[in-house]
Amino acid sequence: MQEILTAISDPTRRAALAILWDGGEHCVCELMETLDASQSRMSRHMKTLRQAGLVVDRRDAQWVRYRRNPDLAPEFAAVIDAVLAAEGKLERKVA
Repeated sequence: MQEILTAISDPTRRAALAILWDGGEHCVCELMETLDASQSRMSRHMKTLRQAGLVVDRRDAQWVRYRRNPDLAPEFAAVIDAVLAAEGKLERKVA
């Protein structure tokens, strides 16, 4: 659990998870553009999420595509769901 909590402690990683949590596969290039992050910075963030077991990757020519880990334990998925939902509610209150 500590590895997952550490992985989601960064706002950029949470934003990437929010994109990936839709169940689709997304190119790192899309994440870079959407989150306004350099390739090296985004790769480091995605490595952290991958090592925590939250996402899986697939090489596609020169790019890497990421998606939510379909084998993620339900209790860990519930933690991510709750964090993303809470963050979304906070953002809507501020807006």
